Amino acid sequence: MTYKAYIDNIKAKTGKDPQDFQALAREKGLVKHGELLAWLKSDCGLGHGHANAIIVYIQNPELAKKKILADARKESAKK
Repeated sequence: MTYKAYIDNIKAKTGKDPQDFQALAREKGLVKHGELLAWLKSDCGLGHGHANAIIVYIQNPELAKKKILADARKESAKK
């Protein structure tokens, strides 16, 4: 599964964009991987892989955006 697919599935399941999770984590003062993982799994109902995908966005949004764009380009090239 591509990174973009993870993000798309999370949005479909929760109605939230990565930016929404980033803002919520900031409000809660969550920054460490372990605490983010526990919160996303228990409070947000995400599975382990989906939680890790959001953590990438929370901790390094520029990298996450690059991954999403790269995956979108690959999808377009297949069509």
